[in-house]
Amino acid sequence: MRIHARWLVILLIGTAVAALAQEWELGVLGGFGFPRNQTVSSPAGSGKAGVRSGVGAGVVGGHNMYERLGGEIRYAWRASDLKVSGAGQTANFNGESHYVHYDLLFHATDRDARWRPFVAGGGGIRVYRGIGVESAYQPAARFALLTRTQEVTALISVGGGVKIGLTDSTYLRVEVRDYITPFPKQVVAPAPGAEIKGWLHELAPTLGFGFRF
Repeated sequence: MRIHARWLVILLIGTAVAALAQEWELGVLGGFGFPRNQTVSSPAGSGKAGVRSGVGAGVVGGHNMYERLGGEIRYAWRASDLKVSGAGQTANFNGESHYVHYDLLFHATDRDARWRPFVAGGGGIRVYRGIGVESAYQPAARFALLTRTQEVTALISVGGGVKIGLTDSTYLRVEVRDYITPFPKQVVAPAPGAEIKGWLHELAPTLGFGFRF
């Protein structure tokens, strides 16, 4: 009876471990950001202002709370040089962005499926930073000034993708996100009399590699 009880305990422990398997995920990501810049209206005419496209990388940690519903927190960095153009002039300024956000993911298949398409949505913050060297003269200054400062904005994250299992514990991840924030008017400051309306959208395709445990 003692031997049978021992094997029963081992079986129960093994079942519990199997039930917890693949509950947590940890991964790394790399990709590119494609912002949609906004129109600047001023007495000098109209121009464009915002941030340039740039490479990025990040880390993500996830928790599969249910068979198809999970949540994850992500940190990402992206090269986000500032830009303004108008009246035949263009100015650029070195910049970067930091993203921290939490998203809910709904998967179309169960957690043990090899292909797991998903949609995601959530929110957090984006930190815009101008890190260039300011000068007394900046082209297109009649439209906006690119500044050496930083600004924290609210962030909305929506998108989707697919996780492709490589082994029982590793997977590839391909996805596209739309990062939406209020326009950063402290980092890209409208000139006196100028106005920038709307929100800044950034389409960000990424490729990642992750572990399940």
